[in-house]
Amino acid sequence: MSVKTLKYEAKGAQTLLREVMDKSGQNLLACYQCRRCAAGCPVGEETGVTPDRLIRMILLGDRGEALSNLLVWKCVACYTCGTRCPNNIQTARITETLKQMSKKEHLEPLRPRIADFHNAFMKATGHMGRFNEIEGMGIYEAKTALKELKKGNVGAIIDEMKNQAKLGMTMMKKKRMHFKVDKVKNKAEVKALYRKAKPGKGA
Repeated sequence: MSVKTLKYEAKGAQTLLREVMDKSGQNLLACYQCRRCAAGCPVGEETGVTPDRLIRMILLGDRGEALSNLLVWKCVACYTCGTRCPNNIQTARITETLKQMSKKEHLEPLRPRIADFHNAFMKATGHMGRFNEIEGMGIYEAKTALKELKKGNVGAIIDEMKNQAKLGMTMMKKKRMHFKVDKVKNKAEVKALYRKAKPGKGA
């Protein structure tokens, strides 16, 4: 697995480190690069970036690489890294923080479809407190279809509809497609948490 040479940015190192630690709730200074997280990461080989290396980017103040790497967009939040970490550092919370920082800085996501799914998931979950497949996938498919329509790729939209219909039928046969709308008892509490998490909102 080839890797890029990281750069040390003295001026921004402390600022980036403090921002990520405050927003993620993770103590990155506790990382001593034992690489146990790297050994268990299911997407490290594919992304070219392992959890330990991502933390190193932040510690060195390499903001560009920290915000724009495939691990941020392909992390599956399996929490294997945190389970293996002797200091309980959860990289999934770091990648989620970096996603939000990237979005705030209006950076183009390396994987637009993953970003669209992430946004659809968050929007759908905010309504009922749980992710409902029909609503969430409806939001996601509508957004991706609109993007393709703007490009004039009608064929791509039709192919996507066929593929999703085929997948939906397969899931129904296996009883993995749920039409029931699930919701938490106190939706107001969930909505309050979403409002609190928005930039500029205090406790």
